[in-house]
Amino acid sequence: MAVSDQQDVFDFLHSGTTFAATSGGEDVRRIDTHCASIFLTGARAWKLKRAVRFPYLDFSTVDLRKQALTNELILNRRIAPDLYLGLHAITRQQGGQLELDGPGEPVDWVLEMRRFEDGALLSELADRHTLPPGLLQDLTDGIVAFHCAAEVVPEPDGHARFAAVVRMNVTTLEAYADLLGAENVAAVARGLFSALSAGEHLLRQRSAAGRVRHVHGDLHLANIAVIAERATPFDCLEFDAELATIDTLYDLAFLIMDLWQRDMRAEANLVFNRYLDLSGEDEGGLALMPLFLACRAVIRAHVAAAQAKRAGAGPGLAENARRYLRLALTLLHPAPAVLVATGGLSGSGKSTLGRGLAPWIGRAPGARIVRSDVLRKRLAGAAPETRLPDCAYTPEAGQTVYTEMMALTATALDNGQAAVADAVFAAGEERENIERIAVERAIPFLGLWLDCGENQRVARIETRRHDASDADADVARAQSSYALPDLKSWETVNANLSSAEVLESASALLRQRQMLSREPGVPAHVA
Repeated sequence: MAVSDQQDVFDFLHSGTTFAATSGGEDVRRIDTHCASIFLTGARAWKLKRAVRFPYLDFSTVDLRKQALTNELILNRRIAPDLYLGLHAITRQQGGQLELDGPGEPVDWVLEMRRFEDGALLSELADRHTLPPGLLQDLTDGIVAFHCAAEVVPEPDGHARFAAVVRMNVTTLEAYADLLGAENVAAVARGLFSALSAGEHLLRQRSAAGRVRHVHGDLHLANIAVIAERATPFDCLEFDAELATIDTLYDLAFLIMDLWQRDMRAEANLVFNRYLDLSGEDEGGLALMPLFLACRAVIRAHVAAAQAKRAGAGPGLAENARRYLRLALTLLHPAPAVLVATGGLSGSGKSTLGRGLAPWIGRAPGARIVRSDVLRKRLAGAAPETRLPDCAYTPEAGQTVYTEMMALTATALDNGQAAVADAVFAAGEERENIERIAVERAIPFLGLWLDCGENQRVARIETRRHDASDADADVARAQSSYALPDLKSWETVNANLSSAEVLESASALLRQRQMLSREPGVPAHVA
């Protein structure tokens, strides 16, 4: 809530004369959030902290606002150094007028930033359905690098740290029970505390392993912009270092949740899998994803509720808050894990099918895709798109890859995440072994063999770019001589068809077995 009047500062910053030297004659445009106001003019954006106080944030005094902006400048230069330019005092002259960096006493502070293009926020691109996979892949690569370089904070009790986060957010949520519905708020609180208790050992284990770091803290789509053709995170959480010192998976969870709630399942699943493929993350941490995702949805719920309570707020904000709360409840009651294996010769489209199915099976954010081509690169210490020498393709190397694939698939399932195992699976023993992982855990399994003619496979291989597979046309032709034994329980899919038709055929098989958490392409309606 607002605790003091800043109207004179607002008027000063909104005046066309304040930034006349840098505005190029452009009018000043103001954007308000629940805790800041941004004034846009010319090539600059000027950010003012609002004089507000919430249970998790206090900007009630000039000194607190200055400290928050100082922190924002320092911390954001870790990831967007060209965007954050400097801090300026708003001072009062003897006659009472305000000026920028004058000799008088500071009455407030403002952060100068380089302005990026209108419409460049990823939230705006998402609204326009223009979030290309390549942009999200590059963004995720940058997040992995940022997390790897982030300061590790020694934390003897990761459970206690995250319990404080949960309690704070539940307390804040309860303050809006009249708007959100007391029963729903209570149900979400029970679910959060239950998941927190179940994750106690794992939270401590991860903090002991150095997974608690000073990271971004507020990594949702509206805090990422396309600058110089790259997705650049900015506006990290600066007002409380404790709130930004968190598990790296919890940091990532905000971005994933934001995509998921927009029904951008494929995009959320892409970010999820790319991060795990590159980061070397201990995938035992997947057991915490429902808790982490739900807690992020709760944050958006109470922030939207606070905005809805402000004078002049439209009814859409209140409904938005309730929608986030319903999402949190759904995330805390996830769909069960299943295992799908996609096999076929090189160029048959098994990886395309795996990516198409993964967002629609199991709990959010869809299945963990365990792809042999990607694992081979990771075991070699190479990026997925890096071509490996022939020595990486010995029978011994292949066996190592399959062993790792089995282990990671089992880890995902053991921690509640559905999995898609993506490999050639030409040998009957390989198909039996992957199915056994599901059978031993009493988890539904479907093996899909993609049957595709040589000409079609070669044509696909010759047109693909920036892919983890190193197979070329010669490899595809050589595989045509493979003697494939009885596929037994595996289903054969005609992969000579278009990728959309192959996806529909495979989805029908999953539908028959009730293994889809939702139909591909069908919009969500969270009740």
